[in-house]
Order: sequence, then structure tokens, then C-alpha cells
Amino acid sequence: MKIGIVGLGLIGGSLAKALKFNTEHTVLGWNRTAEVLLKAKLLGAIDGELTDEEIADCDMLICALYPQLTVDFVLKYAPTLKKGAVVLDACGVKRVICEPLWKAAKEHGFVFYGAHPMAGLHMSGFSYANVDMFQNASMILVPPEDADIAQMAMLKDLFLSIGFTNIQISTPEEHDRIIAYTSQLAHVVSNAYVKSPEAQVHNGFSAGSYKDLTRVAKLNADMWTELFLDNDDNLLREVEGIIAHLQEYADALRARDAETLHALLKAGSDRKGQIDGKG
Repeated sequence: MKIGIVGLGLIGGSLAKALKFNTEHTVLGWNRTAEVLLKAKLLGAIDGELTDEEIADCDMLICALYPQLTVDFVLKYAPTLKKGAVVLDACGVKRVICEPLWKAAKEHGFVFYGAHPMAGLHMSGFSYANVDMFQNASMILVPPEDADIAQMAMLKDLFLSIGFTNIQISTPEEHDRIIAYTSQLAHVVSNAYVKSPEAQVHNGFSAGSYKDLTRVAKLNADMWTELFLDNDDNLLREVEGIIAHLQEYADALRARDAETLHALLKAGSDRKGQIDGKG
């Protein structure tokens, strides 16, 4: 296939490298900055530039841009896409992406799948793109209602070939609800946690727990602001939920209520054990 990658940041660049080095497909790249495009060519991450003419000839197009930019880009090129071409996004939200692009796909004769590679780093940009980014990761696919089984199998084989070990099928609603907890809330909590004044003087007093909890505090504020607001209903529910749970711990500490504190801690520990037991 001729595969176009739109946006050669951390995820787009890693997809380009993984596809280029693990498959026989032709990989073309588009990026708003010429410097990144040149670097991707020199490093062999892409075969060439994804021009307007090449977009019209692509069998597959993967948009690794921010949500609104993804929608805008696909709508702009929708009339010129090859009939039957497969278009995917790589965004962390799905409702604001899938509905308008499923509609455009039906109008213009291409096929759109929501996609979310569950991998990444706390750093951004092509400089951190890695051919092994998706090893043992999960790829969430959100297919249209009339998805072709053979096409789904092709996508599964493609993503398995570049390192993914699990293909999770979902809906826009389920994806956004669960991702608010597994990803977005984690970023909010981590980002808030480092605002303690003790974060400035923690050296020598921290180990694995500090490192684990603060890893995603460093983030791309532009991207995460858009992702959070695109999923504000689900994320707000999760944020308010953890505030309520934290208040329970605060109340027990304030009252020096050892029995309640012990019960809260045991309940959380037991819940973690149950979750781990389910795999």
C-alpha cells in the first residue's frame, strides 16, 4: 500500500518509522515544518513527502494531529481521496472525531476508522519518535457500523506487524468514557501532585513511587487542554470522583480515625489486587 502519515510528531513519527522498517509499504509524510520533514527523510522514516497529489493516490491515510486539526485536514481533502481509501486518526478522543468523519466518508467514498495507539512518552516531537514505540502496546480501533470484516482483518494484521499485541474494538462513547479514567485523569492528578512546595526539595527523599506518579506531569499543555475539553463530561466526573475519595482520607486524618483510615487503605489495596487478578 501507499500509506500517508499526516503529522510527524511523537506518535506520527513513530508510526512512520514502525511502518517503514517493519513492512514493505511505501510511507509518505506530511508535516507543517520543513525541518522535521527533511529529518524524517534523512533518517529513512519516510520514503518521501506527502503532497496533495500523493494524498489523492494513497491507499491509507493516518492523521496524527490534534483533534480539530485532524477533522479539518480530512474534511479539506475528503473530495480528493481515493475511493475506498482507509483513513484513520490517532487522537486521544473519539466522539468529536468519528461523527463528522464517518459522515464525510459516506459522502465521499472513503472509509474512516477511529484509532488510538495506547503508547507514548511524556516528551513530544519527532526527535523522540521510536520505531519500537508500539511494542506490546494496545491499539484501540473504532470502526464504522458497516465495517468490512476483511478490511478489519487487514488493519489488525498491519498493526500487529509493527509491534501491537492487542487490538481493542470500541465505540466513541466507550472509548472516551474509559480513557477519561485511564489516561486523562492520570495526567490531571500527576500535574496537580507536583504543585506541592515539597516537589522543589524532594531530591534524596524520593524513589519509585514519586517517579511513577510524576511521570506524566510534564505534558504538552496545548494538546491536553484540547483533549480535556473535548471530553469534559467524562473527565469532570472522574475528577470530581477522586476529589470525593481524597476527602474521605482527609476527614479520617483530621479526626485521627485509625479505623476508618485503615478501612479506606485496605479497600484501595483490595481493589488493586482484584484489578491485577483480572489481568
